[in-house]
Amino acid sequence: MLPWKRMLRPLAAVLLTAALAVAPAATAHAAAPSSGWNDYTCKPSAAHSRPVVLVHGTFGNSVDNWLSLAPYLEDRGYCVYSLDYGQLPGVPVFYGLGSIATSAEQLQVFVDKVLAATGAAKVDIVGHSQGGMMPRYYLKFLGGAPKVNALVGIAPSNHGTTLDGLTRLLPYFPGIENLLSTATPALADQVAGSAFLTKLNAGGDTVAGVHYTVIATKYDEVVTPYSSQFLSGSDVHNVRLQDLCALDLSEHVAIGLFDRIAFHEVANALDPAHATATTCASAFS
Repeated sequence: MLPWKRMLRPLAAVLLTAALAVAPAATAHAAAPSSGWNDYTCKPSAAHSRPVVLVHGTFGNSVDNWLSLAPYLEDRGYCVYSLDYGQLPGVPVFYGLGSIATSAEQLQVFVDKVLAATGAAKVDIVGHSQGGMMPRYYLKFLGGAPKVNALVGIAPSNHGTTLDGLTRLLPYFPGIENLLSTATPALADQVAGSAFLTKLNAGGDTVAGVHYTVIATKYDEVVTPYSSQFLSGSDVHNVRLQDLCALDLSEHVAIGLFDRIAFHEVANALDPAHATATTCASAFS
């Protein structure tokens, strides 16, 4: 292969990564809802009749995790909501650290609040990392299945990872190591083979009546191996991001924070009747 051809692929990957971070939301193809993110006066449209609940990941919160995806979905006509969960006493801003079973109870309350405000029959849930896995506990053990149409997990910790993998998140959140006590239940719950995950996955990964999508990246350095994120079941769509765009270099954090190729696949999962092919060009859509 000629030298210039060997250089072309990494150069294209760099350019694509830059595009993922700066592509304007103004190119969205649908009208925005009458109200916005976490605005409880927003009424779902006929085209998008289910509100979308966003569930942040470990160390995340209801704002920072969704600064890109929330407006992306709003611009496409969805009523969008996000919650904080898993707070530890004395640890501000960084959430998703408490017992995951208790966090699922917080999600249960939040979904009921969204349904009451919007008048919708069901919600769709989109979660990143722990936020893509934790709702499965709500669906399976807290009666959530009749209230949820679809669960979309972005790099979800469905079958756990190593504690070393989870601690790799720490550099993304300066100061968190000084705030954390030694008791962080969510970290222990997400270690592969934990009692929590054993209970969650016993008897099958899914529950009837809910559509599941998992979007993973082969460059994930936190939830490893990345294939452990995938679910088994009759109504599951497992997606490896690089099968859609080989040039996408997103890892665990980037896939949830600003990867518009992943976001396009989220939009397809929320509205499969109007899905369009997800490609590298989706970075600009």
